[in-house]
Amino acid sequence: MSKDRLHNDDLLIDRVRDGDMHAFRLLVEKYKDISLSLACSILKDRDKAEDVLQDAFVKVYRKLNSFRGTSAFATWLYRIVVNTAYNALKKEKRQAFIRETEVDLPETKEPEKYEDLKREEQQKYINMAMDKLKADEALVLRLYYLCDLNSKEIRKITGFSNSKIKVDLHRGRNNLYRQLERILGTEIKDLL
Repeated sequence: MSKDRLHNDDLLIDRVRDGDMHAFRLLVEKYKDISLSLACSILKDRDKAEDVLQDAFVKVYRKLNSFRGTSAFATWLYRIVVNTAYNALKKEKRQAFIRETEVDLPETKEPEKYEDLKREEQQKYINMAMDKLKADEALVLRLYYLCDLNSKEIRKITGFSNSKIKVDLHRGRNNLYRQLERILGTEIKDLL
């Protein structure tokens, strides 16, 4: 993560602490997509993930004064998102509320170019395959590849051990490939 980006986060955090709500909206806008993706990894339901994300951002706002800056803001934020998602999952299991997993793909705009169509199609199949993975595997894959975090940062966010992170990355990659093979068959070569 670049120093400019970290510095920018520090400036926004200072502004939020001074009561600037616009600065908080900028932080939310900056991190909402990746945070939603992380919550979806755990909950496997976009609507629930959006609810969890709202709760997580409320927690972030309320706890922002306790953020010491010993880690990157993104790491601290993602930890709150992950914990909130896992707590929602536990609550759902305690209530014995069972729902079938639905593949909820975002609406896409009509692509203007072939490359856009190919990229959208790739993303659609990858999301479908990710939804079939175990929550921990999908979470670690997204943190590693989408958020570009290293094992130490992933450990801070998830609380997983280094060995679990390595195992989940390895299994997650293999399982993602297997799911893509199931979905696409021999057409997987065209996707990758």
